[in-house]
Amino acid sequence: MIPNLSGTAFWDVNFEEIDFEKNALFVMEKVFNYGLWNDQIAIIKYYGKDRIATEIVQGAYFKKKVLSFLCLIFDLHPADFKCYTRRQSHLQHWD
Repeated sequence: MIPNLSGTAFWDVNFEEIDFEKNALFVMEKVFNYGLWNDQIAIIKYYGKDRIATEIVQGAYFKKKVLSFLCLIFDLHPADFKCYTRRQSHLQHWD
């Protein structure tokens, strides 16, 4: 049974076509970046903290505040995340 999620994080995709097992990382990224608090709780209950901690580090993008939240909740470090190490390797120009 899929988790009961709001459509907030999935405005750009057909929610009915999402395979929650095959596309688990996609679902996690969308919910943590754009979902409501209740969506995040539902995802943690659905996948479990261990699976999320294992998969979430492979995410392509997380907002800075979301990355800090994920580190705190799942006892991870920013350097554990692929998106963080990729971001650090792309230097930004000065404004």
